[in-house]
Amino acid sequence: MEYDNDNIFAKILRNEIPAERVYEDEHTLVIMDIMPRVDGHTLVIPKTPCRNMLDASAEQMSTCLNTVQKVGRAMMDKLGADGISVQQFNEEAGGQVVFHLHYHVLPRTAGETLRSPGIMGDSAVIESYAHKLRAALAD
Repeated sequence: MEYDNDNIFAKILRNEIPAERVYEDEHTLVIMDIMPRVDGHTLVIPKTPCRNMLDASAEQMSTCLNTVQKVGRAMMDKLGADGISVQQFNEEAGGQVVFHLHYHVLPRTAGETLRSPGIMGDSAVIESYAHKLRAALAD
């Protein structure tokens, strides 16, 4: 299957639609998920086109995972998470909804359950976690 240049992440990368940006480097962008399963749920995406990990280059995979690790450490060290969950889906049958490689990084607290998928989050809460994560990643 071909990469769709009009997917939502491609539009975010081109600044055609807004996103709550948390961290950025030469190869990756971290944004807040607008339908968070837990507070602080982020998405790590490569800045270059690829549909998912099945067509990603080794560089796209490694740069994304380096950023996933950086975000996860910030969640643990600075936000008080007890752990993190990392989710990544490939193709529709595998649960993928947006066809641009992305990793979900979720800070986890012992005993906390995930919210149902597909429910819009409170923008004020999302913004407050974005602020906390930006500060944590700036250290």
